[in-house]
Amino acid sequence: MTFPKVVVFVNALIPLGLLLWDLYHKRVGPNPLEFATRTTGMLTLVFLSLTVAVTPLRKIFGINSLVKVRRMLGLFAFFYGTLHLLTYVWFDRLFNLLSVVQDVGRRPFILAGMIAFLLMAPLAITSTNRMVKRLGGKRWAALHRLVYLSAIAGVIHFWMLVKSDIRLPLTFAFIVVFLLGYRLLAKYAPAHQPNTNLFPRE
Repeated sequence: MTFPKVVVFVNALIPLGLLLWDLYHKRVGPNPLEFATRTTGMLTLVFLSLTVAVTPLRKIFGINSLVKVRRMLGLFAFFYGTLHLLTYVWFDRLFNLLSVVQDVGRRPFILAGMIAFLLMAPLAITSTNRMVKRLGGKRWAALHRLVYLSAIAGVIHFWMLVKSDIRLPLTFAFIVVFLLGYRLLAKYAPAHQPNTNLFPRE
């Protein structure tokens, strides 16, 4: 594992360590389940946003090495998304899958969250080099554009969940819309464009 990947890996696990520390020392308020669920959900959105941000940052600033950590960022988004889902299925629904299905049909914000998670699942499954070769570069890249839909569904899930203070959902929505807008602009803008690298090499 290269040094940048080690840095990302260690820093990506720090929030989990802090969460477990707070849970162990009972510093999570009167509702530990809600605290754990909200925290893992927030971390999922953070890593989804970071994953989506890699390509724009690479193109704007010319930092091509960011590509090397994009897959790891995506896997951590799925990891925290899995923990987020697990806290709900385990502690809220007690592994009653019928109850989960009924809850999905009854509460739209849970449906949005499930869609976000299910869209991430094939991305995690196909994240290995072997799957890239098996699918082919173009098909693999097309499949992994689902990360944008997953991020949008995740933001909608968060937005519908929050009842009063919507500043955080708005922040994530702005980030995702900006990054998606940049990608669309880069794709459909005229082929001849000025150099977007803010720090060109001599």
